[in-house]
Amino acid sequence: MKKFFDDIKKDIKFKSAGPGKKLTEDTSAKPEVVQGRSSSKHDRHAPSEGAQRAGAAALARIEQHQKPKVHTSQDAIRTQVKRELEAEAAALAEKEKAAAAEGSKVPVKDPTLLSVSGVYFICPLTGATLTKSEREVHIKEAILMRFEEDEVEASVMMMHTFNKDREKVKAAVDIISKYVENICKNPTEEKYRKIKLNNKVFQEKVKSVEGSREFLQALGFTSVMLPIEGQEEEEEFLVLPEQSPDALELMKERRDRLQRGEPVRAQLDRQPQAFRPSPNAQRFELPPEFYNLTAEELKREQQQRSELVEKNAMLRTKAMREKEEQRERRKYNYTLLRVRLPDGNLLQGTFYAWDRMPVLFSFMRESLVDGWQPFELIAPGGQKLQESEDIALAECSLVPAALLTFAWDAAVQADIAAAGGKSPTLLKPELLENIRSLS
Repeated sequence: MKKFFDDIKKDIKFKSAGPGKKLTEDTSAKPEVVQGRSSSKHDRHAPSEGAQRAGAAALARIEQHQKPKVHTSQDAIRTQVKRELEAEAAALAEKEKAAAAEGSKVPVKDPTLLSVSGVYFICPLTGATLTKSEREVHIKEAILMRFEEDEVEASVMMMHTFNKDREKVKAAVDIISKYVENICKNPTEEKYRKIKLNNKVFQEKVKSVEGSREFLQALGFTSVMLPIEGQEEEEEFLVLPEQSPDALELMKERRDRLQRGEPVRAQLDRQPQAFRPSPNAQRFELPPEFYNLTAEELKREQQQRSELVEKNAMLRTKAMREKEEQRERRKYNYTLLRVRLPDGNLLQGTFYAWDRMPVLFSFMRESLVDGWQPFELIAPGGQKLQESEDIALAECSLVPAALLTFAWDAAVQADIAAAGGKSPTLLKPELLENIRSLS
């Protein structure tokens, strides 16, 4: 499997992101794995010690196997991953070309002045921290590596993750489930344990879904060439040996795992960061990843800002203002929120613009020493945010950035004070260990 990936990357070695550049295997420039949040979020240039150990263990397992367990679809997998890597290189080249063309027109912000270095994601399989452009290829490679450990799990993840059309995946899952049902009901009948690969239904509904053949292999099907009746030629079948009662029960369990499968998606890294009290709490400088706009659109938006001042001076109806606000909110994919705590310290986190209110409150509870206590969050303008409301942050005008105010429930605090109890700190120690000053 290791040689497999090396071959792919050699194939596209010179399909670069720009003149003179190579697509390399250097992982030292990837952001750091986020685990305990105890290290600085700016140090994102080397995998953590845990990630290095996990990678070394995976490579050791691969080198111990002379032959990989997955044989039949290597060409398809190779083509898929190669296509992804080539697309990644092409996208990077286009991005750099556009940036070069617009460089003299769109002001470039000094990275050291940004409120957050970028938008990052965490791979649920490896724990690696990734940029947006790294997510998909990294997850696909991580799933393929899983075949060394659990073919069923890997093929289930492959089917649900590699294929974008959810309806096609469901159709393939239903057909494979029917195969299993027929075998379990008729364990001694050979015809139910043979799948003709040239069958029209199999070709259109199953074979076209990546990972489906790997899952059938994990069930015990093997490729066999059988003669065509009345002809001298042979054709390929997937054949399953007769199964014991225990093996049939295991097949049902694996079918259930397939039916429950979900796509593997990278999780947004909220990058929680504590700051000391600062008069710059309401100042935000965001990187381009926060905007759902191209460089040209950003430039055009800057030119239109002066027009907005004039528009705001005009008399507009409430409906007109709300429509304009909705258009404004759609410009952003993410939002950066800061919360001012009673001790003056600030807590910052990154969210999707369409995260719901309970997500914000959950983030706060996970960051507080006494997160079990009731509290309030107050938005700019004095609006009290409600944890129970299933409303998006964008719908509360909290994009692309906002400063909120935190307040404990007054009645509960009075009861705690009367009992003589008081927490010496608000934020958890791991956040205070890395507290910084806003520039």
